[in-house]
Parts: sequence; structure tokens; C-alpha cells
Amino acid sequence: MTNAAKSGTFKIGGILEVNRLGFGAMRITGPGIWGDPEDPAEAKRTLRRVPELGINFIDTADSYGPSVSEELIRETLHPYASVVIATKGGLVRSGPNIWIPFGRPDYLIQEAHLSARRLGVEQIALWQLHRIDSNIPRDDQFGAIKQLLDEGIIAHAGLSEVTVAEIKAAQKIFPVATVQNRYNLADRASESVLEYCEAQGIGFIPWFPLAAGDLARPGSVLDAIAKKHNAAPSQVALAWVLKRSPVMLPIPGTSKVAHLEENVAAVNITLSDEDFATLDQAGKKA
Repeated sequence: MTNAAKSGTFKIGGILEVNRLGFGAMRITGPGIWGDPEDPAEAKRTLRRVPELGINFIDTADSYGPSVSEELIRETLHPYASVVIATKGGLVRSGPNIWIPFGRPDYLIQEAHLSARRLGVEQIALWQLHRIDSNIPRDDQFGAIKQLLDEGIIAHAGLSEVTVAEIKAAQKIFPVATVQNRYNLADRASESVLEYCEAQGIGFIPWFPLAAGDLARPGSVLDAIAKKHNAAPSQVALAWVLKRSPVMLPIPGTSKVAHLEENVAAVNITLSDEDFATLDQAGKKA
């Protein structure tokens, strides 16, 4: 039986243990990550299937919809039992595909309170700053996160799309439990951030983890290894991401049950060290 537990576990903040393969809840909204999903019933079926497949870590954000993703999660899965719901704040939405960083401290604190209310929790397990707002001193934004931690509104805190220098700056103010940067087999721009997270015991949440770019084309190295495992290239790309580091917490997302099941089946793929190295080199050249 396919179960996300096979991906291994990681303790967020050294405390909160989750299975490493999680679920990203961005896609359970409408086009442009705006409004309700086109097929609400299928989106809810997908959410219900998540814990059945052993996934106990769901990543969302107040900006997904906005509010739609958090509300659907509560409507479908609350009370959450053993499922950890992580969310994010720090963006303003004014239309489809529009994302505007806004890091005023009082706004960040308000967002966290509203997310807790929408999710139906007294304390958010993990709250992440979606983007550092370059128009506001970053230490002011980090100070708001510390306040949320001190007041118990959130249990753990993380950052998204940051550099090593920004993580170090944040660590002077609050414990950074997770970092969420774009990372996949073909996009390795955050390699140094991943290495720093591994050294620090910080969970690294790669968004867009299934992407492989041109590596997924027929006849490629990835295609050949996928055929050897009787798997889709995206599944092998995900298996590679999981094998890359013990702090890796990929969160592939979808609004379709079949796609969710295909993603989770990647935990059944055991890449040899040779296959891993071959893909690693191909990804670096992509």
C-alpha cells in the first residue's frame, strides 16, 4: 500500500514530527490561485484523500484564494487529528496571479490571527513569512514573527524565498524552523540555502518540486531512469528531491485525487546512488 510515511520523518523545530512528503494546498483554488476551485467536490475529495495516504503535513497560505484554501481545509478536515497545517502570510492579493509583498508588522500579526480563526485552531503549528517586503525593514518583519511566537499565536516560524544571509539575520531574532524556496531537479538556484538548512537542522520545503524542465523530454536521462522504474518522470524527479537531503519536505500540490495518488506513489521508488548521481549531474547542467 502506498503511504507517505515511507518518505521518512522530520521534526520541525526539533519537535513537530511530520512525514517528509507533504501536500501543497495552493491548487485547490480557482485559476490564477483566485476564487473557488472549478470543481469544489473534487478538491474536497483530494483533501480527504491526503491523510488517507499518510500525508500529515499540509502547507497553505492566507493568500491562496485569498482565504479559499484555508477555509476549504477547515471545512473538509477539521478537526485535524494528527495532521499539521502550516500556513503563510505577507502577501496582498488584488486579482488572479497578482502577488504583492506587504510586511507591515501589524498587518502580519493580523494575518496570523485571521488564519488561526479560518483554520479553526488556537495555535498555528507553523506560520511562514511568504516574502520579505523590501519596502519595510526586515528586522521589523522578523520582530512581528517573534511577537507571534512569544504570544503563542504560532508554535513555529519559517521564511520563504530567502537567501542564507536573510536566514542568518532572522535567526538573530527568532528560531527559523523552515525555509520554503523554489527547488527541483532542474532548478538548483537555492542549493546553498538547502546546504545551510541541512547544517542548521532547518526544514527545507521546496515548492515546485516536480518540475524537471527539458530533463523530462523523451529520450532524456530522466526519461530513461523513469522507464527503468516503470514510473512517470515527475515521480522520479520527486524521488530524487526526497533523496537529496534528510531535511527536505516536498509539498507537491494538486486538486485531483488521481494526481495526488500518483505523486505519493513516488515514495515507492528507490533510486540507486548511481541513478541519483546521474540525475544530479543532469540537473546541474539543465
